[in-house]
Amino acid sequence: MMKKSLGIGIIGLGMGSNLLQVNRNPRSRLEVRALCDINEERLESLGREWGIRNLTTNYKELVEREDIDIVGVYTPDHLHFEHCSAALKAGKHVICTKPMVTSVEDAERLVRLVEETGLKFLVGQTCRFNLTFMAAKKLCDDGDLGEIIFAEAHYVHDMRPVFDATPWRYQAPQDFMYGGACHPIDLLIWFLGDVKEVFTYGVKSGMDERYTLLEDDFLINLKFKNGKIGRVLAAYGLVEPPIPMLGIGIYGKKGSIVNDKVVFDKIEGKPVLHLSFPSERGHGGEVMRYLRHFEDCIINDRKPLVDVREGAKVIATCSASWESLRKGVPVEVKPDFSEN
Repeated sequence: MMKKSLGIGIIGLGMGSNLLQVNRNPRSRLEVRALCDINEERLESLGREWGIRNLTTNYKELVEREDIDIVGVYTPDHLHFEHCSAALKAGKHVICTKPMVTSVEDAERLVRLVEETGLKFLVGQTCRFNLTFMAAKKLCDDGDLGEIIFAEAHYVHDMRPVFDATPWRYQAPQDFMYGGACHPIDLLIWFLGDVKEVFTYGVKSGMDERYTLLEDDFLINLKFKNGKIGRVLAAYGLVEPPIPMLGIGIYGKKGSIVNDKVVFDKIEGKPVLHLSFPSERGHGGEVMRYLRHFEDCIINDRKPLVDVREGAKVIATCSASWESLRKGVPVEVKPDFSEN
């Protein structure tokens, strides 16, 4: 059994509770040692269940703890910059659930802060650690699909029951361009590289009277710096759609892959091949994979797959998409968060 030498503090115990499973992994040096949540009942319940005594409703107390090396930020979207910056200033590595932040200005500030401190920063984009999407990326990287011609991704979700469970999403309200569309946008950036330009349509669905201030259904066309094109469907005001919540389609000159289905041009008859992986409920498996990845990045001084600059590219694309929607014209994505 490996010594639990890297302490984690979690701020936000909704999605953040997935990290607790690492305490039962004998092959990981990571250990959750402190919890923070404004819901005292949930905080105390999880503390009892996992034998964690360091509980607080004040995130500032958590980030200052000497036994904490990594802070996991799983709070409402609009609080991410505040909590991430506090952790970095306290000398902690950071894992932040998506979206990294909700404005280009905050993305720029966070990039500077991470690079000034030299600390590791991972955006918890679970899609990049999903087994099906990882397999699709492997096929692309190995050239099995040939030159990519076109790509598309979607994230569709009936948010009404989610509003019931997490009222902040309509009270804040949550900006679904950042908090939702960031998933498929990040997927396409992963496959096709940096985005040059976007053109966006959006509507207010009116599906839930609690959410009325912002658009909640989007169609986003993307042109990438390498000349490729793609599209994103991000829809959150609808009746539960009978398709996978998250999906991707990659179309190349040698083959195509849509979610778990693959067709290769070289195979006579073009049979549809299926990628089959063990079922994983929720995001637990994806979170454990990115925790293992982040642990390796810290121990071996490696760059996280979705570091602060990669996260900032998604935020810049979301910002340009809002500008395009408001102006009704294509908008260039800026600033450029590529490595200097």
